[in-house]
Amino acid sequence: MNYSHAFAISAAGMNVESSRLNVAAMNIANVNTIKGADGVGYQPMRVVARLVNGVSNDYLTGHMSFAGFINSTLQENQRSIQSLALPTVSIEQVQSRPRMVYEPGHPAADSKGFVSYSGVDTATEMITLMSAMRSYEANVAAMNTTRNMALKALEIGGSM
Repeated sequence: MNYSHAFAISAAGMNVESSRLNVAAMNIANVNTIKGADGVGYQPMRVVARLVNGVSNDYLTGHMSFAGFINSTLQENQRSIQSLALPTVSIEQVQSRPRMVYEPGHPAADSKGFVSYSGVDTATEMITLMSAMRSYEANVAAMNTTRNMALKALEIGGSM
């Protein structure tokens, strides 16, 4: 069995979740950022993970038999790690409305006394943090399980 595929998949998952964690932390750090002198405020960011070499979804659309799907999947699993359907991560801005807070004494207040803060939703970002942390832990557990299986296979193979 080629364990390097399982390690690559877990590592790719850990990369995606680490990016989600970093972006959520950056959003939370900028929750109280006001508009700059240019009139532009901080826009929240989101991590978008896309498959580069995705598996064809012909089976899902009904154009491939189940046996054909299994055979094509097995053939794809035999290719090198570079051809695995691993996600690529991109960070994109989310267009959100600024949070308007009534603070008439603030130096950045408009004529009505409102200050325009970034449109970061703290509750959403905290949920993203917790979700990314749990997903990262799951990928670490999968990698550790794969490592233990490889070590056990070496142990069994070495005793023969």
